[in-house]
Amino acid sequence: MTRSEFPKDFLWGAATSAYQIEGAALEDGAGPSIWDRFAHTPDTIANGDDGDIACDHYHRYADDVALMAQLGLQSYRFSIAWSRVLPDGRGAVNPRGLDFYSRLVDALLAHGIRPNATLYHWDLPAALDDRGGWTNPDVAGWFADYASLMYRTLGDRVDMWSTLNEPWVVVDGGYVHGVMAPGHRSLHEAALAGHNLLRAHGTAVQAYRADQRGRIGIVVNIEPKEPASDAAADIAAAARADAYMNRWYLDPLRLGSYPDELRDIFGAAWPAHSPADMTLIREPIDFLGINFYKRGVTRYDADAWPIHASLQPQPQHAMTTLGPGWEVYPPALTRTLLWVRERYGDIPLYVTENGAAFYDPPHTIDGAIPDPLRVYYLREHIRAAHAAIEQGVDLRGYYVWSLLDNFEWGAGYGPRFGIVHVDYSTLVRTPKESALFYAGVIRAHGL
Repeated sequence: MTRSEFPKDFLWGAATSAYQIEGAALEDGAGPSIWDRFAHTPDTIANGDDGDIACDHYHRYADDVALMAQLGLQSYRFSIAWSRVLPDGRGAVNPRGLDFYSRLVDALLAHGIRPNATLYHWDLPAALDDRGGWTNPDVAGWFADYASLMYRTLGDRVDMWSTLNEPWVVVDGGYVHGVMAPGHRSLHEAALAGHNLLRAHGTAVQAYRADQRGRIGIVVNIEPKEPASDAAADIAAAARADAYMNRWYLDPLRLGSYPDELRDIFGAAWPAHSPADMTLIREPIDFLGINFYKRGVTRYDADAWPIHASLQPQPQHAMTTLGPGWEVYPPALTRTLLWVRERYGDIPLYVTENGAAFYDPPHTIDGAIPDPLRVYYLREHIRAAHAAIEQGVDLRGYYVWSLLDNFEWGAGYGPRFGIVHVDYSTLVRTPKESALFYAGVIRAHGL
C-alpha cells in the first residue's frame, strides 16, 4: 500500500439523516416525531426554521440517488424515520412509509450503491415520548419491535445496519441541556435515557441476530479531550469531559461497565444497573461507527453544569468552521482512531461522519460552487484516516457529512455541511468543489 492508497475494499460514502433532509412532514400517513414538535416550539430553532420541507428528499430521492452515482459514491448512509413507518411508534404499520424506504434502497442498488441504514437518528415518535420516551424502560422492547420490522422489510437488500446514531447527543442535548428534542433539563431523566438507549441497542442487535446475516453496529461521536494547561484542575476537567462524552457509551458497550466519573457527575441521579442489563448492552457487534469533527481543548469551568468543564476558545489564528466555530485539527482524527483501538480492541471501524460548515459563495465556477476550505478539511482528514490505517487501525470506510446542505437541528438552515449545495427556495442541487474533489478521491481510491 503506497502512501496515497487505501485498502482495495475500503468503502467511500456520504451520510444524511431522515429529519434533516426528507421533509414531507406528516405526509402519506407518517406520524409526528419529537423533532416535529420541538422545531415548532417557539424560540427553539434559529430563525424559526423547521424540517417540514427540508431538502424534500422524500419526493426527490431518485434524483438524489442519481447524483450520488454521478459522484461515484460506493455507499450511502441514511436513517429511517421511526414515526414514518410506525406513526405511533408501535402497533399499526404505515405501508407507505415502508414503501418509501424500499424504493430508496432499490434505487441505490440499481446504481451500485451499498445502503447503510441507521435505525435511530434522534427522531423518536412523539407518541412514545408521551409515554416517557427514552426514560421508559419499555422503550427497549418498542425499539426491538421497530427494528425487527425494518429488518424484515429491508434485510434482504440491506446488509449493513446501525442501531443508534450518537446517543450522547440525544441525552446531552435532549435531556441535560434541553437544546434539542425533547427539550428536557433533568439529570435523573438523562441517566435513565442514556441507559435505556444502550438497552435498546442491545435488544435491536439481538433481534438482528435472530434471522439476519449481515452486519450490525452502533455509531458514536468522539471528541478527544485535551487539557488546556498543565494545571491539575484542567487535567481533571478533561478527564471528566472524556468520561461524559466519549466513555459514557463505549465503556459499557465494550468493557461492560460505566466510567466511575459518571457517578460523581450525576450524584444521586445515577441509578444502579443490573448485571442483566450490562450483559444485554454488551451484545457483540460487527463494527463501530465513529463520527468525528474536532478535538476538545478543555478547561475547568465552575459554571459549566454538570461536568464543570468547557472548551477553551480558539485563538484568532486557528482555522475554525463557520457557524459552530469548531477548530480544524485533522491530527486528532488519527489519535481518536488509535485510542479506540487501544482502549476497546481491534474492532472494525468506519468514519461514519466527517465534515465541516464553511461559507459557500452564491456563484459557480465551471459548474461547481467553490469551497476551498471544505476541500482542505476533507483532504487533511482523509490523510489523517490513512495515517491511522498505516498504524494498524482496522478502518474500513469513510463517509462525508453531509451529502446535502440540510436542516442542522437547533442552528436551522444556517450552517451548510453539504458537499452539494441546496437552494432552499428552489431546492435545486448544485455540486460544490468539495463534491468534485471527493469524487476524484473515490476514483483514485485515495489521495
